[in-house]
Amino acid sequence: MGTSPERRPRREPDPAAPPPAGEPGRRRGASHPHRLSARGDGDQAVPREPGRGHRRGRTSTPTRPAAVAGRRRRADPLGGRHPTLTTRPGVDPELDGADDPPDGPDRRRIALVTLVAAAALSAAMLVAALLAWVPDRADDTGTARPLTTAEADRVAALRVTNLRDVRAGVRVTVGAGGARTELVGWVDWARPLVYLDVGGPGAGADRGLVQATASALLVRPDPGALPTPARPPLVPPADRWRMREPAGGHGLGAVRDLLIGLGADRVDRPATDGRWLRGDRVGGIPVDVFQAPLGPPGDPPPTLWVDADARLHRLTGRLADGTPVTVDLTRADRPTVHPVDALGGRPGQPRALTDDETARLAALPARLRALRGATVAVDAPLAPSANLRATGTVNGTTPSAYVTVIEQGSGRRTLRWARPGRVAEVQRSPDGPATPPAPMPAALLAAPARPPGDDLNRLLDAALRTTRRAPAGDTVRVREDRLGDRAVDVFEVPGGRRWWLDRGGLPHRLELRTGPGVWIRLDLTPGAAGGGGSSASTAR
Repeated sequence: MGTSPERRPRREPDPAAPPPAGEPGRRRGASHPHRLSARGDGDQAVPREPGRGHRRGRTSTPTRPAAVAGRRRRADPLGGRHPTLTTRPGVDPELDGADDPPDGPDRRRIALVTLVAAAALSAAMLVAALLAWVPDRADDTGTARPLTTAEADRVAALRVTNLRDVRAGVRVTVGAGGARTELVGWVDWARPLVYLDVGGPGAGADRGLVQATASALLVRPDPGALPTPARPPLVPPADRWRMREPAGGHGLGAVRDLLIGLGADRVDRPATDGRWLRGDRVGGIPVDVFQAPLGPPGDPPPTLWVDADARLHRLTGRLADGTPVTVDLTRADRPTVHPVDALGGRPGQPRALTDDETARLAALPARLRALRGATVAVDAPLAPSANLRATGTVNGTTPSAYVTVIEQGSGRRTLRWARPGRVAEVQRSPDGPATPPAPMPAALLAAPARPPGDDLNRLLDAALRTTRRAPAGDTVRVREDRLGDRAVDVFEVPGGRRWWLDRGGLPHRLELRTGPGVWIRLDLTPGAAGGGGSSASTAR
């Protein structure tokens, strides 16, 4: 065996020396040509792979950047090496417990930019969320404050906005508990018109249908209706409508006044004493809740739920008699509301007459004179105590009319004999016949004749005078309509009268507009002259 060569002493590498070429980024202690195995077996050391910053078998510890080896070491003032950069033989720098040196300026700059970007993104997301958030009624009680100028202008424009929208669905609650009355239907601010179904435990005699204008209120009582109100039929029933005196300050009249009063053709003066209460939602629509006056000064200001477009969605307050009232408006529920005939019927599209229509009106007196006898039926809701109905005959040759008039409710009955410009009248027994007797009673023949007084007499007089002269003046065709299965044209002539003529020119109805704006009517059915007509002719 040969002599073993002399072993040279191991030379420690200088930590301050630059790394050899081709080995950039070597870690601290990377001067060792070998490193220990994962088991710590120094006799079976394995070569370290260049550029690798992790150990074999060590997968749970993240790799640290290997940038320290290329950094210049700074000598200790006392002559020793910097303690944090000292490498002891046989000790892994990843496990020596020493702190890594500070990161370089580039790394700090990148980290700072990343943090700033993340903060900006978070701020933007927060602002977007705040802008999209609208408080619910339950979690935004708010703090009452005076109205801003913009809010006061919205309240002032509220009634004009209603008129511009024409109509809306309504649900009204008057009172509370067992005395509560509920009304469901529509309000049309353009006509104006209210059409409601009345129910609830406190409805009483008002249960049924209601149609009302600013000057008249008609009811159609229905005691057998369901207690809970529903939307009334779009085409209202034609019969059993009666006039009701609007009681001031409460009841149906007060509700009518409240609803129609929510529409106006001019902007109100901005409220100077109104207050903003809170934000809310009605039917998913964001609104502001205001307390501001809408009526005359001195009235308690209602609470109003108003959206950004000055549309009212809810109102709570009190009627003039102190009864609490709540009004909910459904802005999307706005069908065309059909008034009953007593309130003018369908509005139609009035226009000037054609030549054919002018000829039909000119021939009207001759058509009436040809009616030697016709049955007439009169419906005249003149007042709450004068809802009158009449039946009888008319003779266009004489001309004269002979009718029995019955006052609904009291049952009071009279006989009337009408001729152009004069009417005679006598009382009849309440249990007498509903049709005039034949021949005409001597008491009626001897009764003094007076000028037409009430609207019913004026209606009869207008029909008789037309037998002598055709309507003159500005006449318009209001609309096409139907009576039973017959198509008719409705013509409005001066004096608040309307004739319903078929296409052959035969008259079927005459209407007269009364002071409260109610149309009373006389229906004509051609037929042979009755006994009353003959008696009237003979007496004349």
